[in-house]
Amino acid sequence: MAKFDLATPWGRFKTYLHYLWNDHAYLRLGFSNAHWISPEMVRANQPWPFQLAWWKKQGVKTIVNLRGGFDGSFYALEKDACERLGLNFVDFTITSREVPIRERVRGAKELFETIEYPALMHCKSGADRAGIMSVFYAHYRLGLPIREAMRQLGPRYLHIKHGNTGVLDYVFEQYLEVGEPKGLTFSEWVESDDYDPVAMKKTFRAGMLGKVLTDKILRRE
Repeated sequence: MAKFDLATPWGRFKTYLHYLWNDHAYLRLGFSNAHWISPEMVRANQPWPFQLAWWKKQGVKTIVNLRGGFDGSFYALEKDACERLGLNFVDFTITSREVPIRERVRGAKELFETIEYPALMHCKSGADRAGIMSVFYAHYRLGLPIREAMRQLGPRYLHIKHGNTGVLDYVFEQYLEVGEPKGLTFSEWVESDDYDPVAMKKTFRAGMLGKVLTDKILRRE
C-alpha cells in the first residue's frame, strides 16, 4: 500500500495512472460485466471508484474483493473509495486456475452466511473467480443443486471452460461424476477422502486454444 500514496493529488494521480494502464482499467470504463444472481447479490468485474458510488446508490452495502492484490493500485483505490462511501469492504482471495482447498470452500459458505446484503463480489474480469464464487453462492445461499448452480460458469459471463480456467468447472463435474452418485451432498463430498485438490489438478486437461485465449490474448489473472 505504501507505493500508492492517495494523500496527495499527485500521488492519487499516479495511482490512477497505474490502475488505468497496468490493471487494464481502461477496458472497464464502460463495461462492468455485472449480473444480478439474486436480488441481494451481484457479480461484476473490477469496479472503478465512481462505479462503487453508483452501486451504493443501487443499495449495495458490501463489496467483496476476490482478487487479493493487497499491494495493487486497484486495491488502494477500492479500499479508499469504500471507506469514503461507507461500504463494507471484505477480502476473500480465490484463484482461477486451482482446485479450491477444503478450507476455502468452507470459507465461501461462511462468507455468504455472514456478510451484509445486498452485496457485490468481483474479481478482475468478472468471469472466473467471480464465477466459481457465484456457484458457491447459488448453492449455499440460494439452495440450488450444483448442476443448476454451475450455470454461473458460462460464456454469458465471459468464462472460458477450455482454458486453464476450466479447472473450476472440473471441480463440479467431478462432484457430479463421483460424489453425487454416492448420495453425498457437495459439502460432504468436499470433506470426504474423494476430494483431493492436488489429484484433480493433475488429471485436469486444458485445451491448447483455450489456454492461448485466456493466458496470452485475454491475459486473465
